[in-house]
Amino acid sequence: MRAGKLQHRVQIERHQELVSDSGHVRKVWLPILTTRAELKEASTTEFLTGQIEGDTARAVFLIRWPVVTITTADRLDHAGQRWNITDLTEIGRRRGLEIRAEAVA
Repeated sequence: MRAGKLQHRVQIERHQELVSDSGHVRKVWLPILTTRAELKEASTTEFLTGQIEGDTARAVFLIRWPVVTITTADRLDHAGQRWNITDLTEIGRRRGLEIRAEAVA
């Protein structure tokens, strides 16, 4: 993974429940990691599948191995667009992480 290709700034967010002093529970997305990423387009197979399912935008983000654990329950924020993480794949031996995501409607 070359540093020059990590041109996009992304933020990983985790869904949390915050409880106020009055006991009111509020659900929010809190940032857990901000890093640089390489943005790759989805493959042709995924593109065709996406056309059948509907107009869901899909993308693949490549990042260096994160210091925090990322799961498919988290979401990704890139340039103001929110993405639901659908799949995570390790690159090498903890060298990087491939994040496949779908745009939030």
